[in-house]
Order: sequence, then structure tokens, then C-alpha cells
Amino acid sequence: MATVKSIEAIIAPPPPHMVGDGFRVHGFFPGGSIDKKRMSPFFLMDYGSKIEFTPSTHLRGVGVHPHRGFETVTIAYHGRIAHHDSAGHSGIIGQGDVQWMTAASGLLHKEYHEESFSRTGGLFQMVQLWVNLPAKEKMSAPKYQEITNAMMGKHQLANDKGFIEVIAGDYQDTKGPASTFTPLHVSNARLQKDADIIYSFPSNWNTGILVVDGSATINGTAVATDHFVLFKNDGEEITITSTSDDTVLLVLSGEPINEPIAQYGPFLMNTWEELEQAISDVSAGKFGVLEE
Repeated sequence: MATVKSIEAIIAPPPPHMVGDGFRVHGFFPGGSIDKKRMSPFFLMDYGSKIEFTPSTHLRGVGVHPHRGFETVTIAYHGRIAHHDSAGHSGIIGQGDVQWMTAASGLLHKEYHEESFSRTGGLFQMVQLWVNLPAKEKMSAPKYQEITNAMMGKHQLANDKGFIEVIAGDYQDTKGPASTFTPLHVSNARLQKDADIIYSFPSNWNTGILVVDGSATINGTAVATDHFVLFKNDGEEITITSTSDDTVLLVLSGEPINEPIAQYGPFLMNTWEELEQAISDVSAGKFGVLEE
């Protein structure tokens, strides 16, 4: 019989900060009560809660910067985001879409508000995750997965109470399209009021839920908008009841990568020597070329 994966902490949104001039984010982890390995394989979560951007002819965002050793996963809830990298990948994601970029051995990257969204302005909300790679994959070739909302697995709930939108992993045999290097789960639960759902993950998987919109009772505890629930590694099942219409929950769970972590700026490796090599390789132009 499955046991409850009990709640370790409910974390209010940390004070926001700007990433570039286009992304106002709450950095839930690493930091505070969640250290760099606590949510492995997820290393970082920046949550851009709802904000209205005014119209602009300037494309707000983050200019050219390098990455090595991990993947960036950007989930758009409102607004439109454009992306280019030095491996020749580019794309635009809008509401409900996901951009899954594998930096791996290294590339240059830039991301910014899409041009038409910049001109009109409007509501903006997003999440960016950094997903660590195991040591054997850190120097693999970069790749890019543009995952439109239409591509995602949709598990419909009974009585028109909503659906589970599976990005990676599976929910009750509904599978997500994302290709991953280690076992993990990423989904959005989009729920109407009084929807009841159960998630089940292995007890050793690190698991968290972000309340993106609305509110819910999770394992019997009320959780408000913009709060993050961190679970203990002591059971399998999580029970959820939505307490408002149009509730959206981002559910993350994954098998930990039990390897050393060395991180400096945009590099996520296993040793300091590898970080020094990454810095040297960027200086030598080995990450390619990308115009500002």
C-alpha cells in the first residue's frame, strides 16, 4: 500500500530580482532552505510571477551568455519569449509552450520578449528551470526541444474538472514529449474547483509543487498562489484538491543525481577544474558565435 509523501516545507515567494531587463523572478532554489542538491536533478527554479509589461520598441530580455553542463527549461504561462543560441537553434514560445534547451558541452544563448509582445506589452508569467546532467552527459552535443502545448500529453479528469498537461515523464500512462537524460517528471495540473487528483512518485525522488495560479489543499494543507511545496523523501503519494477555479500547479519530481556539484555563474559541472576549463573555452571562442 502506498504511503504519503509528506510535506517538508511550504515556501513563500522570495523577494523578486531582475534577470536582465525582461525577467522579474523569485528564485526559489537553490538558496534559503533548499540547497543545491535538495531538488536534484532540478538545480534552479526562477519563477516569474504575473507582471504587466508596458509596450516597448526595445526587446527586453537577457543578452548573449554562455551555458555548459545542464539544460534550461522555460515554461510560458503568459506572454511570448524568443530564443537564439550559437548551435543554430531558435524559437518562440507562447502561452502554454515550453522551450527545452540542452546546453551540455556548451553554447551561447540569448532570450528576450518576442517582438510583437514587446510592441503591445501585456501580462507576463513564466518559469525557468535548470536541469542538471549526469557527468557522462555534460559534454554531449547541445540540442533543442521546442514543445508546443499541442504536443503535450493531456490526461482528462472526470466531470470536466480539468486535466494534467504532461511535459516530461508520465501521469497514469499519459506520457510527455520531452526527452530527458535521467528519470524525471514535469507537468502542469490545470484544475477546476474541487478537482481531486493523486500523484505518485518513488519515495527517493525529490519532489516539489509550485502553485502558479489559484489555490489548493495538498496533503490536507492549504497552499496559496505563488507558494512552493517541498516534499520529504518518505513516501509515494500526494493528494491534491483544488480550492479555486482555474488552479494551475507545476509539479516537479525526479531521481536525484548523486554526484558532486561545482557551479559558477552559468556553468554547472562536477569539479572546479571543469569550471576553469569552461571559462577558458568561452574565452577561446569554443562556444561558437552569437550576435547581440
